[in-house]
Amino acid sequence: MTKDQSKERAAERSQERSQERSTVAVLGPGGVGGLLAALVARAGHRVICLAGDETARALRTDGIRVRSGRFGDFTAAVEADTELREPVDACLITVKHTALDAALERVRPEVLGDGLLVPFLNGVEHPATLRARYGAARVAPAVIRVESTRTAPGIIEHGSPFAEIDLTGASVPRGRLDALAGVLAAAGPTGSTGPTVRVVDDEAATLWAKMSFLAPFALLTTRYGVPLGEVRTRHREELTALVTETAAVSRACGGPADPAVALARYDAFPPDTKSSMQRDAEAGRPLELDAIGGALLRAADRHGVAVPVARGLVRELEEPAEPAGNRRH
Repeated sequence: MTKDQSKERAAERSQERSQERSTVAVLGPGGVGGLLAALVARAGHRVICLAGDETARALRTDGIRVRSGRFGDFTAAVEADTELREPVDACLITVKHTALDAALERVRPEVLGDGLLVPFLNGVEHPATLRARYGAARVAPAVIRVESTRTAPGIIEHGSPFAEIDLTGASVPRGRLDALAGVLAAAGPTGSTGPTVRVVDDEAATLWAKMSFLAPFALLTTRYGVPLGEVRTRHREELTALVTETAAVSRACGGPADPAVALARYDAFPPDTKSSMQRDAEAGRPLELDAIGGALLRAADRHGVAVPVARGLVRELEEPAEPAGNRRH
């Protein structure tokens, strides 16, 4: 068998594995987790959602109902429990950073077995934390670009015309990543297309690509309590300075570093777009400030990068203040 034939056969085996019925756990079936759980279940895979008692009961009874312009309106049957009780092929972590420690109690390392742990978390520091707990060969970080909201337990509104996933993992065998990508990309048994999924070799670049976009967006929309359209017009100078600082930190950490590209992405978004951190502030929920702003400052300190704008914003958001919408503009 030639080298090319060997590669072709390896690719075929990976595709065959992706078409087999997998068992996937979803820790935190909210906007992102609920959407992914429903899509994977609709594709014919076994899905176990891990949540609190009330949510688990609702999912067992009614399944997950999705309303989506891209994927259609459908209901998917899933299993649900308050903790993982058996090994799975993969466990998707889709909770907020602020709930991570408590949520991980639902997934004990000895129960997970050799299943992959796939965190869809904001920030860049969580892979090291998860590897210390579960082992390096089981952690496959992922980033997702999507707008999806849980309006009630088991009811998901997918509002964006896209759902894009980058899957990586420096210590995970490529074949396992390819197989999982196949599972995530399958939206249903009829062969309709699912999320766009890429397997990316460079983990640092993957995580910092999202961080570079997310940090300025989250910090400024939350600080001023206004949507992105007002940030990029009324606070354009501050946005530009923060994007430049974030790009410098990203460059030092091995990520993308073009402020012009980041600004162009912001300009392309609908003006009423809000960050998830801003929505949390408006609802009185804990903020992922440390996972986003704190991580940015710690990376800047490690590499000796000056970030006065970012540091000032984080400091202001750390201080007790009036509701976001009432702050000075």
